[in-house]
Amino acid sequence: MNWLKIQTAFSYILESIKVIFMRLVLQRVSFASVEVEKVVINSISNGFLLLLGIEHDDMKQDAEWLANKVINMRIFSDEAGLMNLSLENTNGEILVISQFTLFASTKKGNRPSFIRAARPEHAIPLYEYFVQCLEKQLLNKVKTGIFGADMKVNLTNDGPVTIFIDTKQKE
Repeated sequence: MNWLKIQTAFSYILESIKVIFMRLVLQRVSFASVEVEKVVINSISNGFLLLLGIEHDDMKQDAEWLANKVINMRIFSDEAGLMNLSLENTNGEILVISQFTLFASTKKGNRPSFIRAARPEHAIPLYEYFVQCLEKQLLNKVKTGIFGADMKVNLTNDGPVTIFIDTKQKE
């Protein structure tokens, strides 16, 4: 068997394996706000801006794991300047923004495909459940954008600290 045939077969196998996971971009911010139709609908200071992408096979367990990971993420500086403090330790807030474009596929051409992103009938309840999981631990310190709206998000990234988390790799 020549090298080209092996490479082609391997590529086919990799393309047929679909790893499905919820994606989240976490940004530590000193300020963040979201605007819809030129009106600021929510804002936070000192906390996390979360961009959340949901796929069609994501489940409540993914949302629970991800919310727990976010709440316990120790990326705020302690007295020694080390990242040792969590959101709860710093009395921080969270702004959650739905972000289906985290599942953009740019494999073919220059126009991204979003076929892996969950349809609204699946994504909205899971997005709301994720927010509820966060609220259970942070009470009234979780704010959101409007799912599916054209939003303008403003932020002051603190650090900058930006972390990508997915629920299948658990990292």
